[in-house]
Amino acid sequence: MSGRSWSLGRLALAAALGALGCSSPVALADEPAEAGSKIYYLGASRVMAVDPSGRAPVVLVDQTAQAARGSVNDGIAIDPRRGHIYWTNMGRASEDDGYIMRSDLDGGELTMVVPPGGAFTPKQLKIDLEGQKLYWADREGMAIMRSNLDGSAIETLVQTGDPERDKGDASRWCVGIALDLRSGQIYWTQKGGDDAGEGVIRRAGIDIPLGQTASSRADVETLFSNLPEPIDLDLDLERRLIYWTDRGDNTVSRAPMDPPVSADPSRRTDREILVRGLKEAIGVSIDVDGDIMAFTSLGGEIGVSSLDGKRMRMIAIDQGLLTGVEIAD
Repeated sequence: MSGRSWSLGRLALAAALGALGCSSPVALADEPAEAGSKIYYLGASRVMAVDPSGRAPVVLVDQTAQAARGSVNDGIAIDPRRGHIYWTNMGRASEDDGYIMRSDLDGGELTMVVPPGGAFTPKQLKIDLEGQKLYWADREGMAIMRSNLDGSAIETLVQTGDPERDKGDASRWCVGIALDLRSGQIYWTQKGGDDAGEGVIRRAGIDIPLGQTASSRADVETLFSNLPEPIDLDLDLERRLIYWTDRGDNTVSRAPMDPPVSADPSRRTDREILVRGLKEAIGVSIDVDGDIMAFTSLGGEIGVSSLDGKRMRMIAIDQGLLTGVEIAD
């Protein structure tokens, strides 16, 4: 694979702390259990991987030379059974030319799965391994979508607005996505404007109810509203907790997936902020068995902590714009 590069140097924790200075969100403490896992994450036109212990990050795919001006990678998902990495590229926000790529775990066999225009501006990405489906949130497309793993049979499951009529309405932009396959539900964020306090987290059934449409379905439930600017999601299905990043207050938070029946989404008090002080928080991924949480920022940070946000440290900093992240064995 000609785009593969192994040129990134090791960033020791001490050096990272020195670069961050006293305003750093890093807390020196015991490292979280890592259990042989690897963190895969995205730059604007790169796919990278790093060991949680802080060994040198490696670049698996580098499409810098081929990337269209203004296009950015965003969501990443790992298929360990078939040995594949999938990722989205938003394309250019005004052009409806987003796409989805796939490679082997080592970065080889680069393949376009969903071609430009198959998605508008695809963001976070998830895989249903058993059902062999890709799910993604589409920002300017104002939709939650899915396809087969080969990119065929693209469907719109939720439509939050009309891309033409509602163009520019960030309250309708779908950004983060997570799957609860046990309960047959899909979760997503609508981020709202920058720091606007109009962000929401919602869920609905994975399949559209009989007789309804993606834009008229009656099973959509709002779990949180009036959030600063929620971005990516992940779920702890064992403890029924939802994790998310928020770019409005630059945090990683969690809360119960199932609020009381009478709870007001705008007045919930059970949000627990786990990590603060990130530089434009974006990606989050959790490994429940390993008690690891990984997170990224547009400011070039990739960090890890235990699931409660403790034992937090930065693996690397100053890596340029970073977006999606996923932990995999």
